[in-house]
Amino acid sequence: MPDHSRAPLPFQVDLRGVVDLLSRHIYSGPRVYLRELLQNGRDAVAARRADDPTAPPGRLLITPHVPPSGSEAGTPFRFRDDGVGLTRDEAAELLATVGRSSKRGDLDELQRGDYLGRFGIGLLSCFMVADTITVRSRSARGGPAIEWIGDADGTFTIRELDDATTTAMPIGSEVVLDPRIDGPLHDGSLLGHGTVLGLASTFGRFLDLDVEVVDPSAPDHPVRINVDPVFRTAEATTREALLAFGEDLLGTRPFDAVEIVVPGTGTRGTAFVLPSPPPPGARQASRVYLGGMLLSEQIDDLLPEWAFFVRCIVDTTGLRPTASREQLVQDDALEFTREAIGATLRRWILDLARQRPHRLQEFIGVHQLGIKAIAAHDDDLASAVVRWLPIETSAGTMTIDEHLSQTGVIRYTASRDEFRQIAAVVDPASPIVNGGYVYDQEILERLPHLIDGVRVERVTVADELDNLEPPHLDDLAATTALEDRASRVLAEVECRVSVRRYRPDDLAALYVADPSVLRRLERHRAASVAPGIWSQVVGAVDSFLADAGPGGTEADTAARLCLNWNAALVRRLATLDDDLVFERSIQLLYVQALLAGHRPLEARDRRMLDAAMTDLIGLSVGLDDKELR
Repeated sequence: MPDHSRAPLPFQVDLRGVVDLLSRHIYSGPRVYLRELLQNGRDAVAARRADDPTAPPGRLLITPHVPPSGSEAGTPFRFRDDGVGLTRDEAAELLATVGRSSKRGDLDELQRGDYLGRFGIGLLSCFMVADTITVRSRSARGGPAIEWIGDADGTFTIRELDDATTTAMPIGSEVVLDPRIDGPLHDGSLLGHGTVLGLASTFGRFLDLDVEVVDPSAPDHPVRINVDPVFRTAEATTREALLAFGEDLLGTRPFDAVEIVVPGTGTRGTAFVLPSPPPPGARQASRVYLGGMLLSEQIDDLLPEWAFFVRCIVDTTGLRPTASREQLVQDDALEFTREAIGATLRRWILDLARQRPHRLQEFIGVHQLGIKAIAAHDDDLASAVVRWLPIETSAGTMTIDEHLSQTGVIRYTASRDEFRQIAAVVDPASPIVNGGYVYDQEILERLPHLIDGVRVERVTVADELDNLEPPHLDDLAATTALEDRASRVLAEVECRVSVRRYRPDDLAALYVADPSVLRRLERHRAASVAPGIWSQVVGAVDSFLADAGPGGTEADTAARLCLNWNAALVRRLATLDDDLVFERSIQLLYVQALLAGHRPLEARDRRMLDAAMTDLIGLSVGLDDKELR
């Protein structure tokens, strides 16, 4: 006898649980039911046109739900299309198709245009707003009309309608929904006129067939919600209309509009250039339509990462949506489209450089970070725009071209810390450039390859300090004594003192520290915040670096306070006999130089400042040395 104990049994599917899963984890919310119905209707019309080129151009008619009022009965929600319709066998497959579509192969088939499969998936979404779905349909391929009624408990019935009803029924399908009256997803307003009109406009206003919504107050005059997709037909659109559309999209008038055409994936649209810089790190979300149907307003992977100065709106037929039809599948087609859009934006910038250089300068003034991001890695673009890129120099902010008109040498620091330390004392005839901003160093180092005759030199704090003019030989004894005496005062903060001559004369002191010193200070600051084992680790690191041999070590980790011998205050300090006044004056010059160089004060620096200020105030009010100490 056959072993029936091993016979396969079907899974029992709780359709309510499936609907809850869709609403919570697949779809963004129950509002997508109308998007799915619009998509189904569009596909049905396309299928009928494919069978019969003389078929009507297509119409989708939506009649919102009207709730009961007093003695008047309400009316259900109705969605009508004049597409290809369904036969009995096709309608019977609906729930089975929904089950099969969960397999990867069937999903791939659906992406290639299987109308019946799409209809099944779209119909399932309606259970998020209704417990019962009724479908009445007459197929353009012949046969009697049918009525299919599905329930959220997973059951359905189907019957063929009589000849008279079939003859009276137009070709196409009608979906009827009665709003759910209880449950966690109950919201009858989702089927009401105001919501339906807004959703139809959001999802379907750019469809290439009529979409009409019935107004209960004027049922004989439905409202057509379609508008021309001006972003998709740039060649037939006035520029003013396109910019006006961009203003509606951005909330402000765009700087410019760039046509996007990617024939390989059937993608067309417009990239609107933002009129102001976006927040740091922001990435612009794109609005994407799939065959005229809104996919999402928040597609964040259509544009290259560097293209944060534009917001894109496109319609596509070749990019694939995910199962929820709210994002794009990450595949070769999307990567190809992203690269093509990036190439289009590069060409637009190059065209500005060649044809409208003043407009390019305006654009760079707004979006310099985006341009630098491209120029740092794109020789063609960099060659066209690099002269207009702004840079910070010790002589003020200017373009690279303006800087090169003064000198053929680009001298730059690799960090903003180094720039701040020495910018005030460099020779005005040979200014330095701050290369510490993002992308600036990469661009500066590539200048010799982009512009003939340009030399680039990296400047360090130690180099510039060595270039400062030493005191005259006649002052050597006084300045050497001042250096030794002041260095002993600052030994607690591990800072040596040097005396040089530099401009401006009223700048008495300059705090300088090379990158190794700055790294050590950062380690000590971190250790002071988290003492204990971390302090021991920092101490071990410092000991290792101090004992390391030559070649990339940090053996010399003392910062320097450079006193200006041109300053009258410094020359007076060299002759000062009062040890307390001298000590406190050197300490205050040290703290003042730290603050001028934008360096944070450590705890020992603050203690030194407090003591120096207290003592100097005490001296000013007449306290003697014994009282102060």
